[in-house]
Amino acid sequence: MYHLTLTFDNGPDPDVTPRVLDILGERGIKTTFFVIGEKLADPARRGLAMRAHGKGHWIGNHTFTHSIPLGQQKDSKTAENEIARTQEAIGGLTHPLRWFRPFGGGGNLDARLLKPSVVDHLTRYKHSCVLWNSIPRDWEDPDGWTGRALDQCSRQPWTLMVLHDLPTGAMDHLERFLDRAEAGGACFRQDFPPQCVPIRSGEIALPINDYVSSIEESV
Repeated sequence: MYHLTLTFDNGPDPDVTPRVLDILGERGIKTTFFVIGEKLADPARRGLAMRAHGKGHWIGNHTFTHSIPLGQQKDSKTAENEIARTQEAIGGLTHPLRWFRPFGGGGNLDARLLKPSVVDHLTRYKHSCVLWNSIPRDWEDPDGWTGRALDQCSRQPWTLMVLHDLPTGAMDHLERFLDRAEAGGACFRQDFPPQCVPIRSGEIALPINDYVSSIEESV
């Protein structure tokens, strides 16, 4: 048996998220949707976030534009523009622990993720920073990601996996993946492995130097 926490980034998407929610609901699996702030300006997309929240899924912050990793942005207002605006858009759907996931520029766990002013913002506003230990790269291999995902699950006792509710065709294989994972001993859970949450409720719980750039910021 192994533990598996699923998360979905970059949505919500009207062509994909409803089916993802149906599939999860049929299996009683609860997850977290890390949403893009600017997408919530669309009433239909915000409605999907509300639906997910109503079904017991958690809603997390995944930046406002998902354009340039925060650790590579020189603007001193990066945290306000990318994190605070998204949190405002999430509004009443916010989880008490204020989940935030940085943009890795392709799933990278390195200094592209954060910078000092972003860390200051996360701690000041009591956010919890959620990373990952499984990237099956469903966005670039929509038909072949499931085998890679199962292999990653088999290599560790608790997997925190990043998937994407985007119209790539990858989620056409979600049911098959879940069936195979369950048959292989997966125990689905909604919470996160502690080693993947280096900042919790504004407190730095684990070393974060590897995730923080020393970029010079401009006014």
